Amino acid sequence: MDIDKFQQSETSGKLFLGFVVALSEAIKGHKISDACREGRIVKLLVGILEKMSKWIDDIPPRQQAARYGNPAFRDWHAQLNHQGPALIQEILPEELHPAVVEVFPYFADSCGNSSRIDYGTGHEANFAAFLLCLARLGLVDEGDYQALVARVFVTYLDLMRKLQMTYWLEPAGSHGVWGLDDYHFLPFIFGAAQLTDHKYMKPKSVHNQDILDNFSKEYLYLGCVDFVKKVKKGPLAEHSPMIDDISGVASWNKVHGGMLKMYKVEVLEKVPIMQHFLFGSLIRW
Repeated sequence: MDIDKFQQSETSGKLFLGFVVALSEAIKGHKISDACREGRIVKLLVGILEKMSKWIDDIPPRQQAARYGNPAFRDWHAQLNHQGPALIQEILPEELHPAVVEVFPYFADSCGNSSRIDYGTGHEANFAAFLLCLARLGLVDEGDYQALVARVFVTYLDLMRKLQMTYWLEPAGSHGVWGLDDYHFLPFIFGAAQLTDHKYMKPKSVHNQDILDNFSKEYLYLGCVDFVKKVKKGPLAEHSPMIDDISGVASWNKVHGGMLKMYKVEVLEKVPIMQHFLFGSLIRW
């Protein structure tokens, strides 16, 4: 019942999904490297995420028999909780410093769970919620949205992959072989938007290794497929049948529309994911 209420709400569910749609509209038809407005907030956010990436280099994984769930991740997360609020406060103008208590928890939750040593689409959703809070506070506007995807989200994605591979985070709520990806969903939405109306690349292009090699740094969708192919062994159709099926869709426009519908059902309507979601004055229940 709460999920239904969330979906119908103008102040939470509709607001959140609308923000994801607006971000994907802003990146539509653009490569990652395309010039875009990089304001002060965008540059500060990229700097914070890059600093957090350096912490990983300072906190190496511990020797252990188990492949997944390296406890050194807890040390990294403790550093985030210790230093993070001050870093986020730097983004905010002085009169908004008290907002750290509401904004930082979304940011902290977007970096996985330290007790379970896992990461999944619910954590990723918290990063979008964090960006939505900045928009609600008037610190970024639609003119910044392209950079929020092409600069900030791309840097966040790199950081998350580094965390996942260094500390072998458990995939939280992964559908395994029947899922899109063990950890992420948003880069598929943004990536399909980027490729909408592309002259040469079609959904079936994901099977062309030359295209993946040459364009995975410019298009998020191709980057996701390339990453999956690197970390999973065997043919795409075997380890990622859903990505394989989607490659048969006629146009990126249809892929993008389908991804948004799937995100709503598979992430925003799933109780095990959304039961952890926080509400306050910016994203109101």
